[in-house]
Amino acid sequence: MSAILVQKPGLFTTIQDLGREGFGPMGVSASGAADPISLRIGNRLVGNPAGAAALEMTLVGGVFTFERAAVIAVTGADFSPSVDGIPLPMWTSIKIQEKQTVALGASRSGARAYLCIQGGIAVEPFLGSASTHVLSGLGGFEGRALRNGDRLDLGAPNPLFRKETLSPKVLESLQPRKLIRVTNGTQSDWFANSSWNIFCESTFRITEQSNRMGTRLEGPPIPVDPSREMITEGVSLGAIQVPPSGQPIILFVEQQTTGGYPKIANVISADMHSVGQLRPRDEIRFERIEMNEALSLLIRQEALLGSKELFQE
Repeated sequence: MSAILVQKPGLFTTIQDLGREGFGPMGVSASGAADPISLRIGNRLVGNPAGAAALEMTLVGGVFTFERAAVIAVTGADFSPSVDGIPLPMWTSIKIQEKQTVALGASRSGARAYLCIQGGIAVEPFLGSASTHVLSGLGGFEGRALRNGDRLDLGAPNPLFRKETLSPKVLESLQPRKLIRVTNGTQSDWFANSSWNIFCESTFRITEQSNRMGTRLEGPPIPVDPSREMITEGVSLGAIQVPPSGQPIILFVEQQTTGGYPKIANVISADMHSVGQLRPRDEIRFERIEMNEALSLLIRQEALLGSKELFQE
């Protein structure tokens, strides 16, 4: 039996989990949640495994009627969520009754919000994942963004419900950053010190052409050594390519798996959720750090997400 009726899908709402790792050699990027931290916390709030499938909404949320009772949590950017017109607290698990409607509006901060539901959203996995890979039309719900009238199935609920709320201290420490930390890219030595100075001292604006494949930036052009030539090679999530225009591109969750532009830097893993919350016209800067510091930041972040202090008493 279907459990959720999509009354309004929002601007761009898809089913996402933590993605499908390991298929890059086949030309399939991982996809998955643009802000995996928000997804993981939302799932933990409702008692799901960290990678359970949920709804990812971009810039404008949707309207969803629940055809059976459920436990939900809304995380990520503030889309002013409500239940039957009554404001819904974010970062908190809430029990929804049969026939109640959850509505989310336009973003007030950040780019993406997540609606996590106890039991997860039940769709046929593709290559082991429920995430929607929009560019290829694979995974999720028919490989596409949701539409009016779609009905979604849910996994089995957990009869044991305990209301949980994210600790304000944890929420503050995980707030998306506008100073994005990076390590050296594969071709970092192709860029002169003057190019690195431009990259690290300039402000870049997120363009309207950004999507789940890549976050395109606009700012002072970054020169690359014109004598260098490269062949197409494998690329990683968070790699920052510099095409001939000099305008950087951050490769994102649905990135191409190979590329022929030099990569000046790579966003550290601990800051990828911040990239997922960038909106068009947002402005960011870059900070260059060493690999050992990047690893320490990731270890610290993972320890926080697994700690007993995640939820407030």
